[in-house]
Amino acid sequence: MADGALSILQPQHWPRPAGYANGVAGTGRLVVLAGQVGWDESGHFATGLVAQIEQALCNILTVLAEAGGNPSHLARLTWFVTDIEAYRGAGKELGDAWRRVMGRHFPAMSVIGVAALVEKRALVEIEAIAIIP
Repeated sequence: MADGALSILQPQHWPRPAGYANGVAGTGRLVVLAGQVGWDESGHFATGLVAQIEQALCNILTVLAEAGGNPSHLARLTWFVTDIEAYRGAGKELGDAWRRVMGRHFPAMSVIGVAALVEKRALVEIEAIAIIP
């Protein structure tokens, strides 16, 4: 691991995951972000799951920038989605949105289907942990 850089943890005989890492290690300043939903700075929600995911990811980067961070510093994301089947069916569109916002960085991630979120119009909420060298 380079000075403060994140390292992907991939057991040698495990299949390589697509779109996420099994684990991430790093040293530096730990930044923990609250769950971000798919609304803009005015509180207006994007329309549809993928659009809300893209906005939530943008919101994560906005908060992370307050600590001097960028997408490469993200170590873990936990996603809560209200329609897991819509999430499963959005592969290509979701991948395109991911690359627009996050580039080719894939932290450790979990996606959890939930019945509802606190914000009634929210279709997704994403928590983040970053390590900034």
